Amino acid sequence: MLIEITHLIKNYSIGNIEIPALQDINLRIDGNEYVAIMGPSGSGKSTLMNILGCLDTPSGGHYYFRDVDVSTLDDDALSAMRNREIGFIFQNFNLLPRLTALQNVELPLVYSGTSAGERKQRALKALERVKLADRVGHKPSELSGGQRQRVAIARALVTRPGILLADEPTGALDSRTGEDIMRLFHELHREGNTIILITHEQEIANYADRNIYIKDGKIHSDHPNTNKTQPL
Repeated sequence: MLIEITHLIKNYSIGNIEIPALQDINLRIDGNEYVAIMGPSGSGKSTLMNILGCLDTPSGGHYYFRDVDVSTLDDDALSAMRNREIGFIFQNFNLLPRLTALQNVELPLVYSGTSAGERKQRALKALERVKLADRVGHKPSELSGGQRQRVAIARALVTRPGILLADEPTGALDSRTGEDIMRLFHELHREGNTIILITHEQEIANYADRNIYIKDGKIHSDHPNTNKTQPL
């Protein structure tokens, strides 16, 4: 079991009022699963993503990652867990504009104290994996939207994380480029990567093997995807 969440709740306080964001979430995700978490705005899916990504902690219940109770970790331990185990891919890429593609991909390894030689070697390999070996010296402004997202995916891969956590990964792309990115996710999953997509689009969720639907802070459905889209 890679991830196990039991009776998880998350509340936010506004003055003296407590607002429930997640209510009694129970969830298991195995290694090498390809899961889409869906829900409308305000459903709680972003809150769940932040907890899965160790960016936030629950108000109650437990989150186990590789049998470690993440709910009990302090900020330093959470940061170490994020850097070691979570590969983040965001809608707006979150690349540093003054750095080259290679330097952007190296960043997580800089934070983990990896030597310069190993950083470069691993970053080059990750960029080669996403078919950007010929763009290593280009800055984000010199790349297309699809190429920038591939750099972001390479950056997520470079630490060899336990999961790839993708938040609306095609939201800033046109439909054809989005299909290219989903084809890449399909390939990465076939290679053994665990992928969790956060999306509000059923069309994107259909690429995953399992769909989880959240509404009003609760899991309303969790089932295998019988309408799976096979990338061309």
